[in-house]
Amino acid sequence: MAAGPRATADTAPAAGAGEVEGEHIKPFTPEKAKEIIMSLQQPAIFCNMAVDWPAQHWTAEHLSEVLHGKQIRFRMGMKRTDTVPQFETTCGYVEATLEEFLTWNCDQSPLSGPFRDYDHSKFWAYADYKYFVSLFDDKTDIFEGVIWSDFGFPGRNGRQSTLWIGSMGAHTPCHLDSYGCNLVFQVQGRKRWHLFPPEDTPFLYPTRIPYEESSVFSKINVVNPDLKRFPRFCKARRHMVTLNPGQVLFVPRHWWHYVESIDPVTVSINSWIELEEDHQARVEEAITRILVCALKTAEDPHNTRAWLNPTEVEETSHEVNCRYLNRAVSALFDYYRTSKVVEVQAMRTNREHMKKEGLNVHNYMEMEQTGGHDLSLGVVKQEAASLFGPDLVPVILTSEELPSKTGSIFEGDGKDFVGEDGEHSGKLHCTKRQRMMSKSEDAIVEQNASNSNMAPSQTLISTDDLLDCLLNPQVTRIVAQLLIQGRSLWF
Repeated sequence: MAAGPRATADTAPAAGAGEVEGEHIKPFTPEKAKEIIMSLQQPAIFCNMAVDWPAQHWTAEHLSEVLHGKQIRFRMGMKRTDTVPQFETTCGYVEATLEEFLTWNCDQSPLSGPFRDYDHSKFWAYADYKYFVSLFDDKTDIFEGVIWSDFGFPGRNGRQSTLWIGSMGAHTPCHLDSYGCNLVFQVQGRKRWHLFPPEDTPFLYPTRIPYEESSVFSKINVVNPDLKRFPRFCKARRHMVTLNPGQVLFVPRHWWHYVESIDPVTVSINSWIELEEDHQARVEEAITRILVCALKTAEDPHNTRAWLNPTEVEETSHEVNCRYLNRAVSALFDYYRTSKVVEVQAMRTNREHMKKEGLNVHNYMEMEQTGGHDLSLGVVKQEAASLFGPDLVPVILTSEELPSKTGSIFEGDGKDFVGEDGEHSGKLHCTKRQRMMSKSEDAIVEQNASNSNMAPSQTLISTDDLLDCLLNPQVTRIVAQLLIQGRSLWF
């Protein structure tokens, strides 16, 4: 079904559309939905696929009753907009019930209780990374309310899902997930997603500090970037979308994302879908873990809070980390042995290719930055485009301007925003940005650097500076390939 020129998720049929004698007919079969997910190379929104899910009624108020006073950990962040990301290591934490959260969120600032130190006008709260299995361990029937099997993943439900509950302004710093792709079901309120393609990684200034397995963070606050410090960010191609209740967002592998709550209360459910590429990604993550922990604990073994994300609770000893690496490599080769695809031949081809290229890191990184895609990708994109319509909406490239506090499903320049009254204007037109910095821009940056009057202590290379280079995702990928090749010579 071809998309109309102004088709958006906001104009999609209502929840009841497509019903026949009371039975909802979904726009995609599970097989077709999975085919789309496994082939689509850009973010997209599925509409009318979850209207019959019990989870659509899981508002924060409902979950508060279900959990019966169970305490949840909330991350507390400042409602401010400066150029520095609010990483989890800089946030406060509160143990509270959903009922206490909802009372505080109604701007009834308590004089006592867990939120007493956090003025609602100055702080936001986020219960994030909450796995259903740990939250509802005594209510296993609730897992069936999330029906990922509708997207072609039989047996996947709440057990393989994560719950996110936040107040207005709650957000995650810009990052990419090392593993899998992502499906996100919006239950209550709206969230604005800022997304950037994998090829823009050099423009996002990746870092592994704070360290969290499978999360590569950006040094940039993408809603208020410091372009003097991070000039290449102006080349990043921002895709922005507002996810409304009932919609499911598909985030492809390695797409960067910054997510913010734009309504008083938001509830989301997500599930990370495993991919074949995850086998090598886990080797890369194990290498990253060893290097981060080795260097940072040597620097100050008693101050892990400064660099280790609070959600990363595993032991960080070198012995444990080496076991991580060996298990990852073993799992990779087990996959090669059992896969129906001739992975061994692929490895040999890859090894021969790298020998031919002479392991030229500069050429490799240049290819990554310019997006060296297979020619067949164009065919895949063309086939996927024919599926777009009122029930599958692509997330498109936005204009330069950042949005106001509320916005439409397609965010861009002023004429395309949704205002406070909720009115929506049409599809925005964007031009493809130049991917690399021009020589003149390079010269300006170098001149600014040479003219800066930094104190000698500020010019010293820190452990984090070294890690940013060693653990750049492109470098780690090469190290993992070399390691795998060395272990695969017996094939």
